[in-house]
Order: sequence, then C-alpha cells, then structure tokens
Amino acid sequence: MGYHMAMTRREVLVQLDDDLVERLDSLATRLDTNRSELLRRGAHAVLEAEDLAAKDRQLQTRYRRQPADPALVASARRLAAQTAPAW
Repeated sequence: MGYHMAMTRREVLVQLDDDLVERLDSLATRLDTNRSELLRRGAHAVLEAEDLAAKDRQLQTRYRRQPADPALVASARRLAAQTAPAW
C-alpha cells in the first residue's frame, strides 16, 4: 500500500485522550514522521485487518458447506511429509 502517493485528503476531527496523543507523538518522533501519518497508517491497518477477517470468515463458511475430501487431505499430508526439509 502506498502511503506516500499523492491523493486528495480531507481533514477529519478525531478526539483522543491526552495519554494516547503523547504516545502517538513519541512514536512519531522515534519513526521520524508525524501524528497524522501514524493515524493514516493505523486506519489502513484496521481496514486491511477487517478485510482479511472477512475473507477468512467467507473461507470458513465455504469450507463448512463443502469440506475437503479426506483422501485429498491424506495425500497432501503424505506429500508434505516426503518433501519436508531435513532440519
């Protein structure tokens, strides 16, 4: 995801408690960035996590409707055992 791409932005008012603001500012200083960039990254992370969770729920629903063939699972297990690297 490109955080530095030129995009139209809209200013949004967000209320945060003092402790959270101090922690964000401290992290922003350590990362050589600013609070707004951290909040943008956080928003992207939340949206991506929810998208992945939704896809996971969808996969689970599909699997429940049509579980994997036991013979296919056994075959995959044997193949994995044969091709696993020797640590």
